[in-house]
Amino acid sequence: MTKNKSEQGRFAYEGLDRVIHEKARLSVLTSLVAHPKGLVFGDLKQMCGLTDGNLSRHLQVLDEAGLIAIEKGYEHNRPQTVCRITAQGRQRYLDYLKVLEQVVRDAARAAKTGAVPDLAALGLGKLKST
Repeated sequence: MTKNKSEQGRFAYEGLDRVIHEKARLSVLTSLVAHPKGLVFGDLKQMCGLTDGNLSRHLQVLDEAGLIAIEKGYEHNRPQTVCRITAQGRQRYLDYLKVLEQVVRDAARAAKTGAVPDLAALGLGKLKST
């Protein structure tokens, strides 16, 4: 079955930013969007359910991409790391959400119309429906 040109790449979702799409980084950015003044490392770690090392690595990726800013300082003579989302990070996050919303709309539309994948094309032609 050949699709017309308007259908080519229809479900490619090129706007799903790979930097953001990773579960832990999506969690970090969502937390920071909800707290625009920033979050202390320990609070962010707790909110996202990550270990110190795991959070540090994801923060490094987001920082290198320009999505967040990391500020190291001291509070009551104790080291403190505060993370904030940047303006670029906020815009990329919102752009990502628009594409994700389209994915949800497409999935809901397919579910309503009863669109079923071609099982034979997936190599599952002999499976029975339950």
